[in-house]
Amino acid sequence: MTAPERERQAALPPVPGQWSAERQKQEPIQDHWLETFADPLLTQTVRTAIADNYDLRATAARIDAARARMRIDGAGRWPQLSLLAGYRRDDPGTSDPETGAFTALFDLSWELDVWGRIRAAQLASGQDVEAAKADSQAARLSLAARTAQNYIELAEARAQVMVAEQSMRDRRTLVDLLRGRFRRGLTPALDLRLALTDLANAEAQLAEQRTREQNLTRDLEVLLGRYPDGRFAKAETLPPLPPAVPAGIPSELLERRPDLNAAFDRLCAADKRLESARKALLPRFTLTGSGGAGSAALTELVDPRAAAWNLALGMLQPIFTGGRLRGEIRLQEANVEEALNGYRNAALNAFREVEQTLAAEDRLREQESALREAVKQTDASRKLAVYSYQHGLIEILTLLDSYRSTLNAQSAHLAARRQLLNNRIDLYLALGGGF
Repeated sequence: MTAPERERQAALPPVPGQWSAERQKQEPIQDHWLETFADPLLTQTVRTAIADNYDLRATAARIDAARARMRIDGAGRWPQLSLLAGYRRDDPGTSDPETGAFTALFDLSWELDVWGRIRAAQLASGQDVEAAKADSQAARLSLAARTAQNYIELAEARAQVMVAEQSMRDRRTLVDLLRGRFRRGLTPALDLRLALTDLANAEAQLAEQRTREQNLTRDLEVLLGRYPDGRFAKAETLPPLPPAVPAGIPSELLERRPDLNAAFDRLCAADKRLESARKALLPRFTLTGSGGAGSAALTELVDPRAAAWNLALGMLQPIFTGGRLRGEIRLQEANVEEALNGYRNAALNAFREVEQTLAAEDRLREQESALREAVKQTDASRKLAVYSYQHGLIEILTLLDSYRSTLNAQSAHLAARRQLLNNRIDLYLALGGGF
């Protein structure tokens, strides 16, 4: 009837010795990933979120609740003593005088936990406390990652606004140029109309980027536990990508990931509750006692000679309970099976997250490099298109297309840099590294 001693890796399918997407030299996983971005404002923002976020405070309250539950479940191991004190007044309703008496009665009950049934339930609650602590740590890591990613998205949104503003200024300059040429009869009205249409589209894109920037600002302010007034001092540029991070070996993940620790603690708690349910079939030995004193004078209650008491030791053996005890055992067995498979699934998802982010980093680096080259080429082509249009070598549509291509390439490059940074944060989070 004793719960098994669980081992983290033994409860899982075979785990390989290295990551399939890992190409670097295997080294211990590094902590303090937040400092690798070398951005003081980012570090300060995450620290503020950890200190003031209300969701994180709620997880801390859950730890206190789990500790209280552990104390409740373990209270049965101690004697339960209660005292009832009172005064009774009797009126016989005849010529006899009224009478009154003071009473002090006590009851004692103590189940001797011979088989460890109550202790197993208390240990299960203790595992729940550890699971709540792991959940709180997981919430801290998740909040740090979400705050950092929101900060990076906000920095990217601010950079997108600056790019859109510059593009709009360039197109407005082009419109002013075409308007002057139109007045002198050097440019047809169609060219001016097309340029005005393109300028209006650029203004709409700028308004869209500013709306996104404001929404991300307010999202970040809520994470920081402050009123979302849109006044957060945002970064003007994206932070640089930190150097490559060693991912360690897969088996280390079982110890580092707090969500896996929480799932394993809940599995152990389910084992202990199953043990307690099985031991409920065994006899229970209970020590009971009662006693007290009654007297018309309050001072006589403290006289030991006036007290009467009894003490008894009894045994309770369940014989027929309508299937309740067997049903409780089957319920706890199902809970163990659910917790075991939940732990396995959580571990496989954790491995998937690491493999996925490791594999994605190379592709995102290639994408960012290609888009950086595209920005360079489109900027050069735009300058060449302006020169060619001024000399009558190309049509206005080609010139306007070069402006749109430049804006699109710059916007896509910023988005790729943001995705690369967010993927790195996802990798840190997947590895369970501290910040």
